[in-house]
Amino acid sequence: MSEPTASTAEAAENRYGVRIEREDAGWRVAILDPGGVEVSSRSCVDEVEARTYASTVRQHIEWLSEPAFRRSYAITDEP
Repeated sequence: MSEPTASTAEAAENRYGVRIEREDAGWRVAILDPGGVEVSSRSCVDEVEARTYASTVRQHIEWLSEPAFRRSYAITDEP
């Protein structure tokens, strides 16, 4: 099997990100679009839940294409 070309690898790259924040009422995980804009968030009761959820999101960013990632997390292109 041949290795993917650079253009194929770049096209398949998922540029979404994730950020964990501590808040007064607990923890929050934000999903960021390729431009760094928050497109989804989830409140968590503690740091363990926040880090576990963020880890899952990071795995999905690695495994899924951007369109598949948007579908999985119900992220629309609309503001």
